Amino acid sequence: MPMPLSSPSGLAARPAPRLVRALASGGVLLGLAALAIVIVPAGAGASASDYAILFLHVPAAWLSLLLFGAAAACAAVTVATRRPAAAMAMQAIAPVGVVASVLALWTGLAGQRATGAWWGWDARLVCELVLLLLFAGAMALRSVGAEPARAQLAVAVLVLVGALNIPMVYLTVDWWNTLHERAAAGVGRSPYAVAAMAAMTLAFCMSAGAVVLARLHRGAPKEQE
Repeated sequence: MPMPLSSPSGLAARPAPRLVRALASGGVLLGLAALAIVIVPAGAGASASDYAILFLHVPAAWLSLLLFGAAAACAAVTVATRRPAAAMAMQAIAPVGVVASVLALWTGLAGQRATGAWWGWDARLVCELVLLLLFAGAMALRSVGAEPARAQLAVAVLVLVGALNIPMVYLTVDWWNTLHERAAAGVGRSPYAVAAMAAMTLAFCMSAGAVVLARLHRGAPKEQE
């Protein structure tokens, strides 16, 4: 008899280790393919350091937004149905989101330093910092909550409110005159650069998916106990 997905034990049975390994392997292979593409002369006028920053910064930034969007969807399900599976998914996503946000911030600051500005209060990086604090806040709320049900609801509300930051991260370049530029401006119109950035972004997403599924697979039995 199949277990329902809404139960923790059913959730643990779905993310099979084979799928986790497949996603992780695919992410590594795509990452290597992206690095191989970068070696080919792109002819876009950007330096090697520019490409190194872009091929980490842009995928990490997009990944952090996708992860928070997924967490917001889980939060909506948690508020509407109180299903433990959705709350568990939020907790599995949050640490991965912290790593993605830290990487996006670090590479973004490195890119600004290359232009002579270390912080500069760039609007998009400030919004990315807010995203990092939201991920960290979700982890902290879950760990300090005395009652699991109330803690899960508090985390869900925080994530839903924080979801307003997602469009702000994307639109800050249009709303304010900042140091940040669009990804296309950094890589030019080189097909090599575009292909490498797309491959690296997909590699980041597959690797993050593997980590989230692995955390769900390991964390579900603990929640059930």
